[in-house]
Amino acid sequence: GDGLTGELITTNVKTIKSVPLVMQTDSLSALPSRLEIRGEVFIGLEAFKKLNKERLEQEQAPFANPRNAAAGSLRQLDSKITATRPLEIFFYGIGVVEDIAFQSHGELLKSLKYWGFRINPFIRPAIVIREVLEYYHELSEKRHQLPYDIDGVVVKVDDISLQQRLGATSRSPRWAIAYKFKAVQETTTLEAIEIQVGRTGVLTPVAQLKPVNVGGVMVSRATLHNEDEIGKKDIRIGDKVLVQRAGDVIPEIVKVIASRRDGSEIPFKMPEACPVCDSPVIRMEGEAATRCINSSCRAQVKERIKHFASKGAFDIDGMGDKLVDQLVEKDLLTSFADLFKLDEGLLAGLERMGDKSAENLINAIEASKRISFARFLYALGIRHAGEHVAVLLAQNFGSLKELASCSQQDLTEIEGVGPVVAESVAGFFRQENNMRTIQS
Repeated sequence: GDGLTGELITTNVKTIKSVPLVMQTDSLSALPSRLEIRGEVFIGLEAFKKLNKERLEQEQAPFANPRNAAAGSLRQLDSKITATRPLEIFFYGIGVVEDIAFQSHGELLKSLKYWGFRINPFIRPAIVIREVLEYYHELSEKRHQLPYDIDGVVVKVDDISLQQRLGATSRSPRWAIAYKFKAVQETTTLEAIEIQVGRTGVLTPVAQLKPVNVGGVMVSRATLHNEDEIGKKDIRIGDKVLVQRAGDVIPEIVKVIASRRDGSEIPFKMPEACPVCDSPVIRMEGEAATRCINSSCRAQVKERIKHFASKGAFDIDGMGDKLVDQLVEKDLLTSFADLFKLDEGLLAGLERMGDKSAENLINAIEASKRISFARFLYALGIRHAGEHVAVLLAQNFGSLKELASCSQQDLTEIEGVGPVVAESVAGFFRQENNMRTIQS
């Protein structure tokens, strides 16, 4: 979920063998009348290898890593599929609790274990900071001997009353911190740099790497962020580079191994024209990003439509990236408004689209028309206005007409909306082309 809405996966979670369906106790009076228990689902490394072997034998695509496999298994619409996946769980905390009080986090975990909930055996309760640091280094050395992937430790204040006093931000508690391990790093060759154009026109350089296994995942691409980042690290095509997965997830180039250069390496220069539409590109003063200024650029159109149809927005099931690319290339979509003009006959004639697939997609588009104001605003893809800002705007304005006529000054008076966001939102609704697309 996103903190406000989420998917119902209770039936799927109940298929996990390490989830008790009945709490264990010697006395019912010792149980809380209501309890929300929090945990993390994962797939062990050996189980993951076996799962992928079975998928390959069945001529199915293997999963990229245990993390994605676990997440995808939990989100299955059919719990029978989830039941076939080797999911495990560790419980680590609670949310809502009634009729019982805990003095410390350690006491809470002991109670969960007593009630039959699986607790991680490596938890160290009630230790001082010096011991925290020592244990961090100890686990860092042992991490690759564990039967599952970990990328760090979570350090928590043990005293529950102190946790309550410290409180939380909108994103995380102030009484806990994730202490990450150093990422696994490997050396490979940067073979090329390609430019991707995003929905706001930003040109992002992406490194094409000679495939290398980094912590169990084959990496062949890594973001280079922007022109300044490339210059700062002096990255050149043909360089030997050190690669890591940031947070053990996103591939990035740590540094160039300059000592292995032979003179054949080619310095990178940002293009002066968009590689997709050949329009001029600009770099505004004070910004690191280079942008294509043609809002009709097909790359931007594709990304805007993909964003519009994405899960947090209109959530149009079946409107995948390849289909969007095909529809834009055939000039069947020029904006997200055109999605609602598609018909079954037109779709059925496309590559990899039969009559049934076309019918399902049209039904999904029709179903998506019932949408909250906040998700509609997020779907518009207004720069700097993510899901959180969209919710704030929806809470403060009763209609699109009211929001569109609001001044930049009025927007800055909303708590959580700063001057940059206000300028972007007000500017979006001042553009006649945007309003025409919305009204169409």
